[in-house]
Amino acid sequence: MSDEPLLRVDALSAGYGRSQVLFNVSMTAPRTGAVAILGRNGAGKTTLLNTLVGEITPMGGSIEFDGQECASEGTEHRVRRGLGYVPQEQAIFGSLTVRENLALGTMARPETVSLDMALDFFPKLGERLGQQAGTLSGGERKMLAISRAILGRPRLLMLDEPTEGVWVGVIEEIAERLQRLAREISLVIVEQHVELALRVADHAYVMDRGTVALDGPSAEIRDDPDLVRYLAP
Repeated sequence: MSDEPLLRVDALSAGYGRSQVLFNVSMTAPRTGAVAILGRNGAGKTTLLNTLVGEITPMGGSIEFDGQECASEGTEHRVRRGLGYVPQEQAIFGSLTVRENLALGTMARPETVSLDMALDFFPKLGERLGQQAGTLSGGERKMLAISRAILGRPRLLMLDEPTEGVWVGVIEEIAERLQRLAREISLVIVEQHVELALRVADHAYVMDRGTVALDGPSAEIRDDPDLVRYLAP
């Protein structure tokens, strides 16, 4: 297998209209394993993910996925090439049942994917298949959103705050599943739960005011004295 990263971002700048949010952001994600994106609210983390998935057009820089430039491609094309995304909000269809939400995840590869993959990943969902997704707990909604995404068989999955609003017991279950998933595919995780993120990820990027202020192996980032300064409100 190639040692080249699956995702390579170089000097990426992006924003909304004339308001620039990202300034020369560079990062990579491996073919298997996880990287964490850390930073206080407003640091540019979600803008980075939205740019990588194609919802925001870059102002400059490059995005390469599996060695091919994709900054000019639409979101659907990136998804077909293997890029998955679980946004922070509106990641499920509340009016549909759990089974119907999961079925939507299989549409990209209906001949090669079954719901059993998701139910093996989060068995608790098997008890909720007929339940309306909007009535699930916060943790169950996160499980459903992640499960639906992996049913699309992504090669790289980006997750924005996968444990936000989740009970502590469920946080540990999600963390264990993400560690397991990172042995099979590439993950990019934006997470406020710093200890969890650094446990799941091998490498971390710390953002501040739209730039990468720190990056390195998770163990080094955890012990860096500047980490608290960049994460403080």
